[in-house]
Amino acid sequence: MTQTAASPAARPIGALPGDPTPRERLARIVRVDHAGEYGAKRIYEGQIAVMGKGRHGKTLRHMADQELVHLRYFEQQLNARKVRPTLLQPLWHVTGFLLGAGTALLGERAAMACTVAVEEVIEGHYEEQLAHLGPEEADLAANIRQFQAEEVEHRDIGLANDAEHAPAYPLLSAAIKAGTKAVIWVAERV
Repeated sequence: MTQTAASPAARPIGALPGDPTPRERLARIVRVDHAGEYGAKRIYEGQIAVMGKGRHGKTLRHMADQELVHLRYFEQQLNARKVRPTLLQPLWHVTGFLLGAGTALLGERAAMACTVAVEEVIEGHYEEQLAHLGPEEADLAANIRQFQAEEVEHRDIGLANDAEHAPAYPLLSAAIKAGTKAVIWVAERV
């Protein structure tokens, strides 16, 4: 059977070799967003393990609760769309917690710097995804927009709590952003 340009499995006109089909792109979006929300959940669990009884405990739990809603939505999307999760989820389980706990051990400002760095990358990442979602994916796009707004809220909370005054903030922020971008690239594909 020949695929037409209108088929979701066909490569769009002008696509380069190696470019994902619309169906593959959608699977990547769902896979990476699930992985990202799982990682965010683990980051907050690590921060709560260290700082949960302190003055930021309630705020961290609020952000963790929102991430859990995001994660559950993308779990449903994985199942409904028959998309496999990233094969590296066990790695995210450990590294997400270590990133959260590690930055919290460096201090409250470092934990907030972690939040700011991750959420700045995720805000842009969600924006890029929205550019690829057509009207047939209005529900997915609406949820991504809502989650993006909540990620911006998390970033703003971090900034309001002196993230930029963390020791070696430019270096810490750059390292976390680079790691987050690398994880996004890998989670889309593996």
